[in-house]
Amino acid sequence: NPCGSSAGTGAAIAANLAAIGIGTETDGSIVCPASVCGIVGLKPTLGLVSRSGVIPIAHSQDTAGPMTRTVEDAAILLSVLAGFDRSDSVTSQSNKGAKDYTRFLQKDGLRKMRIGVARDYWGKNAEVDKLTNDALDAIKNAGATLIDVKFPLLQKFGDAEFEVLLYEFKADLEKYLVARNAPYKTLADLIKFNEENAEKEMLYFKQEIFESAAKKGNLQTRAYRLALQKSKSLTQAQGIDAAMIKNKLDAIVAPSNAPVWTTDLINGDCGSGYVSSSSLAAVAGYPNISVPAGFLKELPIGISFFGPAFSEPTLIKIAYAFEQATKARKTPKFLATYA
Repeated sequence: NPCGSSAGTGAAIAANLAAIGIGTETDGSIVCPASVCGIVGLKPTLGLVSRSGVIPIAHSQDTAGPMTRTVEDAAILLSVLAGFDRSDSVTSQSNKGAKDYTRFLQKDGLRKMRIGVARDYWGKNAEVDKLTNDALDAIKNAGATLIDVKFPLLQKFGDAEFEVLLYEFKADLEKYLVARNAPYKTLADLIKFNEENAEKEMLYFKQEIFESAAKKGNLQTRAYRLALQKSKSLTQAQGIDAAMIKNKLDAIVAPSNAPVWTTDLINGDCGSGYVSSSSLAAVAGYPNISVPAGFLKELPIGISFFGPAFSEPTLIKIAYAFEQATKARKTPKFLATYA
C-alpha cells in the first residue's frame, strides 16, 4: 500500500518516470506517499497554492504541492506553483509566501536552528523510532538544537476533523460537479450510481463515508461551525503555534510514517506499528515537508519537518541541510511484494 491518494505520483517520481510531480493532500496524501516511496513531499500552507480544478475533499485542508526526488526540485516547483489564482479565493494570502524558494537551499541550514522533537509520535514502532533517532543525531551534528515537545491535545481533534471533512466533502464535491457540468450533480447521485454498479464499484469496500456525508446539512450548520472552530484551535493556537512560541522553535520534527504495508482486500489494513504525523499540520493548514531518512528492510521511510503558516522558507532550509548531510535517498530496486 503506497499510502494515500497521491501514491501514483509518488511511485512515478520514485521510479524516475518523471522529474517532478504534483500531489494533493487533505491529510497525509502528499507526505505519506512521499515517505514510503523515498522521495520529497511538500504540503504547502493552505492558501499558498491554488486548488482550482482539483477534485475536492475539504476546502479547509485541501492543497496541492510538490512531490520530487530532491528538496531542490521541490523548491523550484513550489516557486512556480505558489501565487494568486482568482478562481481560488484562499490564494489571496499567497503574497505572504516567497517568490523564489531556491534562495533557501543552504547546506548549513540546520546551524543554530531550534527544532522541537514531537515525542508523541515515538513509541509506536521500535524500528521507526531507532531510525528516526539516528536522523535526530544527524540533525544535531549539523548544528541544530533539539528540544523535546509534547502535544497534550493531539488526540482531541480527530473527531472534529472528521466531522468537518464530512460536511465539506458533500458541499465541495457538489460544487465541483456542478461547475464541471458533470452528468452526476450531487453526492446522492454518486451513491446511487455505486449501488447500481456495486459489482464493479464496491467489490472490496462499501461507501459508508459517502453515505455519512450525504446526511450532513449545509456549511451554515452550527455543528459544522463548532467542529471547524475546535479542530483549527486545537491544531493552530493550542497546538503548533503554542509549541513554537513556548519553546522558541524554528520547526518541529517527527517521523513521517512507517514503511509500506500489504493491502488486505478482505480484512482491511492492519494498524499494528502504524505511524503517521501528518494530521497536526494538515488540520492546521500549515506546511509540512517529508524528506527521505533511511530504510527499514529495504523499504524507505521519511522524516517530517513542519511549522507555522507560511514557514516554507525555514522548512526548505532545514530539509535541504538534512538531505545534504544524510544523502539517505537511494534509487529504488524492484522488490518482491512486501509481506
